[in-house]
Amino acid sequence: MQPSASAPAPASAPQFDERLTAPRSWWVIAALVGVSGALIMLPLGTLPMLGGLILAGALAAVGVSSYGSVRIRVVADSLVAGDARIPLSALGEPRVLDAEDARAWRTYKADPRAFMVMRGYVPEAVRVEVTDPADPTPYVYLSSRDPKALAAALEKARSA
Repeated sequence: MQPSASAPAPASAPQFDERLTAPRSWWVIAALVGVSGALIMLPLGTLPMLGGLILAGALAAVGVSSYGSVRIRVVADSLVAGDARIPLSALGEPRVLDAEDARAWRTYKADPRAFMVMRGYVPEAVRVEVTDPADPTPYVYLSSRDPKALAAALEKARSA
């Protein structure tokens, strides 16, 4: 039996879950790196050419998938961004940043002490002040394709 849409989610269910993946163009570039590896090895014969294709393509794909993918979740009483788990009690009000503000906070307004899950291919973001006086981190910057939903989930989880 399926739970009804109005039933509250269990406390451990994510209230927000987003995976930021690399754009398709990065995968095209990874394929082209594989082709270039094959072309470099072509003068040595067919077998080395296939080896160059497989090796260069695999290395490029590993690079794209390892950097290009990160997960942001709001779960129970925590914000989970990449490998970090931040208690919501240590966070202030979330602020949605449009593309221009997000660029500013990624560049000239950025504080080197801030915790950033930043992806240049995602234009919008959410910035949340860290209110814990024992933590030297001034704020958390999170790239998001749906920053309004992320901010709403943070607000909802904080008020609960």
